Amino acid sequence: MTPTIIVTLIALWQVVLVGYTYILAGNAADEAVRQATAAEPGARPGVCEAAGLKHLSDAWRSGASVTCGSGSGYVTADVELQVPVLFPGTLSVPVPVRGHAGAVEEAD
Repeated sequence: MTPTIIVTLIALWQVVLVGYTYILAGNAADEAVRQATAAEPGARPGVCEAAGLKHLSDAWRSGASVTCGSGSGYVTADVELQVPVLFPGTLSVPVPVRGHAGAVEEAD
């Protein structure tokens, strides 16, 4: 019975890590696009990427990618994170988690 309980706990923990990674990706995309809307168009990519990575811990930041785009008064941010296997900072699941956000540019 003990092995079954342990395997169940491991599976539940992995599900929690997947859910938490989705939350982190969505929050990072929201932060990135929020900062990018207030930045000058030329500085947007750098500001957007820095804001998207700012609140991620090292375990998630190492495999993260932040992509920002803009056009016609609309700014978007896409964040891709790797889901850790059991412990953040170790192995990752080969399927990335993506977060997307968009917002209208702020007026001067």
